[in-house]
Amino acid sequence: MELAAANGVATEYWDWKGGHITVSRSTIVAVLSAMGIACGSEDDVEAALAARELAPWRRALPPVVVVRSGRDATVPVRVPAGAQVHVSVVLEDGGQRELERDTSADAAAPREVDGVRREEQLFALPTDLPLGYHQLVATTGGGETAAAEATAALVVTPDRLELPAAIAGPGHRWGFMAQLYSVRSRTSWGLGDLADLGELLDWSGRDLGADFLLINPLLAAEPVGHQQDSPYLPTTRRFTNPIYLRVEDVREFAYLPATDHALVEWQAEPLMARNADPGQLDRDAVWAAKRAALKTVFEAGRSPARQSAFDAFRAREGQGLADYALWAAMIEHFGDGQPWPAEAARIGSPLVERLREELSGAIEFHEWLQWQCDEQLARAQATATDAGMALGVMHDLAVGVHPSGADAWALRDVLATGVSVGAPPDAFNQQGQDWSQPPWQPVALAEAGYAPWRDMVRTILRHAGGVRVDHVLGLFRLWWVPNGSGPGMGTYVRYDHDALVGILCLEAARSGAVVVGEDLGLVEPWVRGYLTERGVLGTSVLWFEKDGEGEPLPPQAWRELCLATVNTHDLPPTAGYLAGEHIELRDRLGLLTRSIEEERAADEADRAAVLAQLRDLGLLGEQPTEREVVEALHAFLLATPAKLVGVALTDAVGDRRTQNQPGTSDEYPNWRVPLTDGAGEVVLVEELRERPRVLSLAELVSSSDPED
Repeated sequence: MELAAANGVATEYWDWKGGHITVSRSTIVAVLSAMGIACGSEDDVEAALAARELAPWRRALPPVVVVRSGRDATVPVRVPAGAQVHVSVVLEDGGQRELERDTSADAAAPREVDGVRREEQLFALPTDLPLGYHQLVATTGGGETAAAEATAALVVTPDRLELPAAIAGPGHRWGFMAQLYSVRSRTSWGLGDLADLGELLDWSGRDLGADFLLINPLLAAEPVGHQQDSPYLPTTRRFTNPIYLRVEDVREFAYLPATDHALVEWQAEPLMARNADPGQLDRDAVWAAKRAALKTVFEAGRSPARQSAFDAFRAREGQGLADYALWAAMIEHFGDGQPWPAEAARIGSPLVERLREELSGAIEFHEWLQWQCDEQLARAQATATDAGMALGVMHDLAVGVHPSGADAWALRDVLATGVSVGAPPDAFNQQGQDWSQPPWQPVALAEAGYAPWRDMVRTILRHAGGVRVDHVLGLFRLWWVPNGSGPGMGTYVRYDHDALVGILCLEAARSGAVVVGEDLGLVEPWVRGYLTERGVLGTSVLWFEKDGEGEPLPPQAWRELCLATVNTHDLPPTAGYLAGEHIELRDRLGLLTRSIEEERAADEADRAAVLAQLRDLGLLGEQPTEREVVEALHAFLLATPAKLVGVALTDAVGDRRTQNQPGTSDEYPNWRVPLTDGAGEVVLVEELRERPRVLSLAELVSSSDPED
């Protein structure tokens, strides 16, 4: 369908088995409708095609121009025929550059638009423009119309994101990977928090020589009622979940009256008693207690200097923070799970603006919570730096947001409705996945100059040495699933990957951070090459790295620009994987499309091939213990050229339980499993320093450290 192709909607694709799939007409119509494109009749289709073709000609400048530094590029300016055009760039620092018309380039042929003959003039962008966010200004005069001025965002991105100097040299750098909520200390309030993060960073960096700690997304969840367990289904991708705050580390806590101190301690005691419990984590109980305690601290007030710092934070975060806090206050106002009045659905409505005034106290509380998160995150990263880590905290950026969350409300103009993000069927999720997240609307996001994407990435990198982008393939194309359809009944929608990846690299360059893209799953062959060209590291998981014949890839054939790991949070820890527990679990949950016998045989063959490779390399004996196999698998990673090597903390302690089983929600306790050892006993932060298995694995992976 021509209209689908014009809007980046796939009408066909190849599945995980290599089969050619033709997308149904109903899916295509649903996806186009979610983009705001009427296509119910042939007349609608013709009108939509015409509008799509004429849209660029009805404006002087495109909404945004994203270019790569040092490369030749031109800006198309479409104006009435014969008009005199002057184009300049207003730089981010206030400077200005004039552009020259490029008459040597091939401009589009003139055409009549809405009764006016218009032409395209091309203006060359200087190749030495500084990186950053600038503005194009085009002034026209003469011809058939009066003088006019048009503006557009201009983003100059790095041609290639260079590795931070601290890891750019030879050899690998290693770090732990942890689900922070699952890693508790004796003084945690039932969940791992930002104080525990600081302890993990100091210990792994100072004592073990680790250079990073990759953690789950810390993104904000529901402010009241039931809090979503999955860190990959947040209410916003820009702000932090205050459940990770350590109440006692808020500066004003120290100045509370004795009675308030006692109240907070009383709220914490039952939660601290749960830290040794290997049962499921209870976020709702934790947040209810922490929220009450934090409210007490907030209402105690701040010194003038601290209030000034808070005000400066609010000013820096601007409208994005104000709108997020307003949403949180409105959730409290209307009640958890209760429907909102229709007028509350859009920012700027009279009701919403009235509530912005009436709920100012609650709004300030949620802004204050984000300020405290920012302070404790900054402290954690400073701890990492002081401990000698090259990168420190590596955050994880989720694919999308909850359909009823803050971003879905505040950013509704750039998100599609009536569809959700997911993944087509593949070997590990043979029925496909529906993640229930509204996707970016490609045209609307470009119209916004990619500001929502920029602000999100900038915030997450503020106190970090790196970011892992979950499902980085979504910056190229996303699997859209129409509401009411099964996850296998979707199709791909393309995005301007040059713009999205470029802005990601720009923000990382400004932060001195590394970017890791989780490029697993159904990957178009050229995508990994493009990411490498842009300096974005990929993700290589040992069990999935195979050659063209399906055999384990030899270590020397692995790519250098990657984060190499044995497993992922979507698989059991290695001890459980070696026992085939992922096959048994998926069978119990009804997630297989082949018989369990077939799945078990294929899985056992894959694992046997990997273990045989380890023996051939002299890394594994004939009768190894479980611990020896785990260490041999990580020794294999050290034989690859991978720049970063990640070690799951679950593997270090011998844990066996899966953190998350994709394709499920309530069928399995996803994201509610605390860190335990092979015997099912809880492992606390303080105990990690004394665990022989942890220390042995850490000594192994640090043995080829470039500084040794």
